[in-house]
Amino acid sequence: MSKAFTRENDNPDNDDDLEEPQPLPKGLKNYMTPPGFQRMQEELRHLLRVERPKVVEVVSWAAGNGDRSENGDYLYGKKRLREIDRRIRFLNKRLESASVVNPQDQKNREQVFFGATVTYAREDDSENTVTIVGVDEVDSDHGHISWISPIARALLKAREGDVVEVRTPAGVEKLEVLEIRYAG
Repeated sequence: MSKAFTRENDNPDNDDDLEEPQPLPKGLKNYMTPPGFQRMQEELRHLLRVERPKVVEVVSWAAGNGDRSENGDYLYGKKRLREIDRRIRFLNKRLESASVVNPQDQKNREQVFFGATVTYAREDDSENTVTIVGVDEVDSDHGHISWISPIARALLKAREGDVVEVRTPAGVEKLEVLEIRYAG
């Protein structure tokens, strides 16, 4: 086949198409809630003890079948191993740098700090509830926002009844803190 009809990323060793998780901004701590820390540990344990050994077994079986250049099981397995190893390295780094903060231990429950669940009202009278968590625990479907997000930064240290300003692409928006809760 002519080189003119091949893509540069047809090379199975080219991992440029794999999305790399975002690093933490420099100088910021990797705060994490206990459940988030536990989920990452469980994912790491699953990758090391279950998923990786299965893929290694498939790759070694496929390697024994002869020509590796045309062997889909071998090529896919090697690519999957690289993905798993990359995720394992990422999880190890994040877990090593994690600073676990238990929201239940928060003494000053009158102010918004890491781990707080905050209900606030927007200028259009709509109410939103968010929980401030670590960067690796963000889940917008469940209202979990990163402690470094603009809304969380605006809410931090606020008290019930306070009106805070958050900068959005549409301009400055005012939010009124209605309720602050901590787990437990």
